[in-house]
Amino acid sequence: MIQAQIQDRTLAGLNGVQHRFFTRRGGVSVGLYSSLNCGYGSGDSPDNVRENRRRAAATFALNESDLLTVHQIHSDEVLTVGAERWTSPGAPKADAMVTDRPGVVLGIMAADCAPVLLADPEAQVVGAAHAGWRGALGGVVEATVSAMERLGARRDQLHAAIGPCIGRESYEVGPEFPAPFLAQDGANSVFFRPAPRAGHFLFDLAGYLVQRLARVGVKANATGHDTLRSTDDFFSYRRNTLDGVRDYGRGLSAIALEG
Repeated sequence: MIQAQIQDRTLAGLNGVQHRFFTRRGGVSVGLYSSLNCGYGSGDSPDNVRENRRRAAATFALNESDLLTVHQIHSDEVLTVGAERWTSPGAPKADAMVTDRPGVVLGIMAADCAPVLLADPEAQVVGAAHAGWRGALGGVVEATVSAMERLGARRDQLHAAIGPCIGRESYEVGPEFPAPFLAQDGANSVFFRPAPRAGHFLFDLAGYLVQRLARVGVKANATGHDTLRSTDDFFSYRRNTLDGVRDYGRGLSAIALEG
C-alpha cells in the first residue's frame, strides 16, 4: 500500500477532485528504480512498472488501465482526454492532458522537471502538465489552461499546484541559460542568481512557473520539495547524472475527477 504521498492544501480542499504527488516509496522496483518507479521509459522491468502504476491508480479507486500518461517531449502539446484509453508504451506524444471525465487519472512523469496539476472544481475540469525549462519557457502551462477553458473551465476559478521538482539551490545552469528567459521578459532575471561556479546561475523553476500562471490569472502554489536533494523520497535525473549513472526512475504526479 502506498502511504507516502504529498498533497497541495488548496487542491486537497476542492470538491470532486483528487490528486497525488507520489514519492518514490511504496512500490516493488529495486536498485536504481527503488521503489515506485512508474515510467516505462526507464530500464526497469515492465512488470514492476505495471504493478507500481496499479498501486498508484488504486489510491484513486481506479484500475491501472485508467491511469494515462503520455510520451513527454518537452513541448506545449496538450491532449484532451475523453473516453479513449491507451497503453503507456504506445502513448501519444504530448506534455499535458486535460479532461472533464471522471474515471480517468491524468498522470505526469518527472525526475527533476516540474509536475503541474490544475483543477476547476466548479466546471469539474482537471489538467496535468510536465514542465521542464523548455516546456515552461514554451508555454505549456498556458496551453494547458487554454485547453481547460475549451472544456468550460474559467481561469479565475482554476487552482494549480507545482509539485516536487529540482529546487533553486540545486538547479545550476550554464552562462547561456538566462538569455532566452530574459529575451522573453527582462523581469525574469529575478529567477536567476549567481551560482558558486563562476559564470553559472541557480534557476528557480517552480517560482518561474508560479509567475507564468499568475500572469494568466491562475492561482498557484509550489510544494517546495527539491527532488535532487531528497534522495530517499524522489527520483532525480541530475543527481544520477552527477553520480555517473545513466538511467533513472520516474516519479508520478496525478489528478482525477471523482466519479
